[in-house]
Amino acid sequence: MTTVDTPFAVLDTDRLDRNAARLRDHLAALGVPLRLHVKTSKSVEVAQRVHAGGPITVSTLAEAEYFADAGYRDVLYAVGIDPHKLPRVAKLLRRGVNLTVLLDSLAQAEAVTSFAHKENLRVPALIEIDCDGHRGGVAVTDAALPEIGRALGDHLAGVLTHAGESYFAYTPEALHQAAQNERDTAVAAATVLRAAGLPCEIVSVGSTPTAHAATDLTGVTEVRAGNYVFFDLVMAGIGVCTTDDLALTVAVTVIGHQRDSNWVITDGGWMATSRDRGTRAQAVDQGYGLVADAGGTLIPGLVMTGASQEHGVLSTRDGTPVPDLPIGTRLRILPNHACATAAQHDRYHVVGGEIWSRHRGW
Repeated sequence: MTTVDTPFAVLDTDRLDRNAARLRDHLAALGVPLRLHVKTSKSVEVAQRVHAGGPITVSTLAEAEYFADAGYRDVLYAVGIDPHKLPRVAKLLRRGVNLTVLLDSLAQAEAVTSFAHKENLRVPALIEIDCDGHRGGVAVTDAALPEIGRALGDHLAGVLTHAGESYFAYTPEALHQAAQNERDTAVAAATVLRAAGLPCEIVSVGSTPTAHAATDLTGVTEVRAGNYVFFDLVMAGIGVCTTDDLALTVAVTVIGHQRDSNWVITDGGWMATSRDRGTRAQAVDQGYGLVADAGGTLIPGLVMTGASQEHGVLSTRDGTPVPDLPIGTRLRILPNHACATAAQHDRYHVVGGEIWSRHRGW
């Protein structure tokens, strides 16, 4: 990789494999299957390595189409359905892809059923349940829940929830509580639908923090997680992993110095690492990322503290002089948010020499 122009995304498959095995073994012990979320890697090669041919979750229809081209047939589109996108859903269904959509309103349910009737298709749909006020979803106690289920009729496939607030749980106890609440809420929603005489085959939960913290998944039929294949500094900051688990880094090169400011300047700005500052709310703010040498070993105290479009600024956390890093020195940046950093790149340079593709777009 020394001949490749920086910046570029570096993928360590030893760490990837270790991360995959850790969650696979944990879920196997709990007796619940994984539905890999591919929104982090958006790569067939990564998915094949982690979860070959298994059910996947996507965050865009472009991902669904890309993975369908690679032979994936069990796909959950886990973003609330825009009725204007239903023709693309129909094309995937007619290709033999078992594509399930997500919704949380009566208007969406009516749009799905109307479209499905016109197209003579079954469009499986999950109702999104709000378990922690993080984003979308229907509350378990909302009378709209069974109403949406009835509007879906035969298209109702089950319920889904996502404990997004688990990303702000900073103790093992808080993580466990978030996982238990996620499970309890999803199961309660399924119970409401079944009590109304409605089917609820799928009970889907998941996030990287709760997938690892869960100890009881009774009543759950699948767990979704995706960030864990790479991990990142946000996950390390809440204790789900350590910096030694981060499989994705960004290679950059030293291109200058500002001695008076105690800065090292690199060719890796926010276009390479993203603007994500997810660790800012944590006990330790990691700036735009930690800095490692070309082999991936952390350089103590050195942080990427600034970023413009194509320039990165490195400085020390405590103000001591920056290390002697001559122009041309190659480094690696450990990202705050693997999903955001990966999204800046269209390929992964795998340690060892391979190049793996990455899909982009919507």
